[in-house]
Amino acid sequence: MDIRKKLRAFLGKGFRTTKFRSTIKLAVARISILKNQRRARCSIACCDVIELLKLGNHDRALLRVEQVIMEQNMLDVFVIIEGYCHLLKERANLIQQEKVCPDELKEAVSSLVYAAIRCGELPELQEIRAILTSQFGKEFAAIATELQHGCVVNPQIIQKLSTRVLSLENKMKVLEEIGSEYNIDPQIEKAASVLVVENLESGIENQQKPYPLTKSGVCNPDKNMPTLPEVMEMVEVLSDSVYTDVVDAAQEAFQYASYAAAAARAAVELSQSESTNLMVVAVPLSGQ
Repeated sequence: MDIRKKLRAFLGKGFRTTKFRSTIKLAVARISILKNQRRARCSIACCDVIELLKLGNHDRALLRVEQVIMEQNMLDVFVIIEGYCHLLKERANLIQQEKVCPDELKEAVSSLVYAAIRCGELPELQEIRAILTSQFGKEFAAIATELQHGCVVNPQIIQKLSTRVLSLENKMKVLEEIGSEYNIDPQIEKAASVLVVENLESGIENQQKPYPLTKSGVCNPDKNMPTLPEVMEMVEVLSDSVYTDVVDAAQEAFQYASYAAAAARAAVELSQSESTNLMVVAVPLSGQ
């Protein structure tokens, strides 16, 4: 058995502790740089939010908060990854001896494998993932990557690397925290109401735009309709919060938008019907 290990090491195959540790060392060094960059971006975005609040642009401040949350999420992820890297570096000898991931390292290994395909800024993490996959098998890596049943990926990493749209409630919470830290009234209700009204007006404008023509020259009124479900989704999100006035206004605006869309569709169908009747009448005239 020892001869096989030595032969595989000589041929450059299998787990190599020295290479693994050096790769982790490079990853940690890059993480340190990325953390500084993220801190700077987060600080700039936070300063923008404060200035917007001071100027009374509370709706714009609410939009700018998204950048603060995104930068802080990535900063938190880098901190967690860095901790796991240090742990695996210390347990490199144990990793070399085991073909099945030890229980004490499952969370760290699974989390790094999961984060590797979602953190393009860390090429060294891709190499660490390849080494761990080669050591513990593709099935183990697939469970972590695809979040299959039994995976032990850190829930914070899953949440902070999620590509889902930030909820309005989360943005308002962070805006309120920033405002209270600097003794500024964020006027949450006002910011939320203005943002909702602007989005609804944007949706109505899109409904009033001319519908695109198909190849046959016929208007397609359903092609630009996705704005209404988006408005409805926004209303559903707001309905879970305490801002009932904003919800009522949004629902009323959505109802008006629905009526406008229905009227526009009816006008298009009527125009198509009239053009068809004209063509029918024109045919016998040309025959005479």
